Amino acid sequence: MNRLFPRACPCLRSPLAALALLLLACLTTLAGGATAKTAERPNFVIIIADDMAWDDCGAYGNSKIRTPNLDRLAREGMRFDRAFLMTSSCSPSRASILTGRYPHATGAPELHQPLPASQVMLSEPLREAGYYTASAGKWHLGGPAKSKWDLVREGGGPSGCEHWLPVLRERPKEKPFFLWLAAVDPHRQYQPGAISRPHSPEEVVVPPYLPDTESVRRDLALYYDEIARMDGFIGQVLDELEKQDLAKNTFVLFLTDNGRPFPRCKTTLYDDGIRTPFLVRFPGRVKPGSQSDSLVSAVDIAPTVLDLAGIKAAPTFHGRSFARLLENPKATVREYAFAEHNWHDYRAFERGARSRRFTYIRNWLPELPGTPPADAVTSPTYAVLRELRDQGNLPPQQRSIFVTPRPAEELYDLEADPHSFKNLAGDPKYSGVLDKHRKALDHWREETGDTFDRERLTPDGFDRETGARKLPRGKARPE
Repeated sequence: MNRLFPRACPCLRSPLAALALLLLACLTTLAGGATAKTAERPNFVIIIADDMAWDDCGAYGNSKIRTPNLDRLAREGMRFDRAFLMTSSCSPSRASILTGRYPHATGAPELHQPLPASQVMLSEPLREAGYYTASAGKWHLGGPAKSKWDLVREGGGPSGCEHWLPVLRERPKEKPFFLWLAAVDPHRQYQPGAISRPHSPEEVVVPPYLPDTESVRRDLALYYDEIARMDGFIGQVLDELEKQDLAKNTFVLFLTDNGRPFPRCKTTLYDDGIRTPFLVRFPGRVKPGSQSDSLVSAVDIAPTVLDLAGIKAAPTFHGRSFARLLENPKATVREYAFAEHNWHDYRAFERGARSRRFTYIRNWLPELPGTPPADAVTSPTYAVLRELRDQGNLPPQQRSIFVTPRPAEELYDLEADPHSFKNLAGDPKYSGVLDKHRKALDHWREETGDTFDRERLTPDGFDRETGARKLPRGKARPE
């Protein structure tokens, strides 16, 4: 007997009526399947640090920083070893990630510029598809962008992470969700007491482009403390996902918006500026403890999230989905990661192309020094660099931030020279590599509408030697 249509049902006496009921049953079954599919849609949690180097956690080899929860993400998910940002500057980086567009194409390429309302954010297609969308913590994207979210809960202090757990707990339970959890840690200015057991200056790892002095070590130790504080909040989020039985269906991504706020890091296009930690946990799709050497860019995050959600990517996106890497870490998504440096406290215009082995940087303003951001200029570390420079005791690898003119072109072999000290742009042996990267950068600029206009560049907003403001307090940048 047909269970859908029992023989006793009088409506089956008409063949047309029987066919109608069969179609109705099929539609009912499909609708039920759609409901089940909707219920199984993945949730998304993106956690973003503020000014953290790519390798400043245990998962990437710095065992001196206490980051048990980031290390847990790496154990339970995938660690990407060649992930890059589109810029090493706070608000432009975040705007670029959330629009899936390069900074020069977002309408907010410079620090503190609000994202125009005309830009399509990742939250919009997700919300249209039934997702609950919320941002908690640092909001650095201006007023117009807030309308594109169900909830924007700014602030929380001093870490910037204090609203994360309440937003996760208070969300509508009947909807899948997308949470953008944005820390202020480890942004300057630093104060002692961020964590109960602070890092000691003796245990920090001083990179070779910084002087190894007690003052620099104390500065780095306080930076370590804020990373550890943020790590504690990340642990709370991971535990809450487990408690709510959400972990198995939630894509969790951790990254940073730019490099550490120290000279030759933040705002540069070297790896210490644009390379990012990139940890993905997604049970069922990502093998625990896996690792990928494939090149990915943070501009790829928006299309990847939509791909995993089964939503068509917005035509405005520049990035490409890296979803296949989650199951096949050796796959190739892109040959180059592109990045740019625009105004961040100081006048600038640089562009870069990073391949697996080499990085190429072109500087349109070589007459200007590579001044770090103003908060780094006023730091204890910069004071040490300036003092050693004035004494004539600064070695070449620590002197570059003061040198003018700078090279108009730079090329580095990152396998042999991970900190980009030896410029190969003038070496005939690398002329082919240089030409290939030049052409890739030119093609990217043409394809994305990147232009240079010297007359329209924003002037310095701070003094390059002292970090003192050149504009009234309360104005983030010159007009």
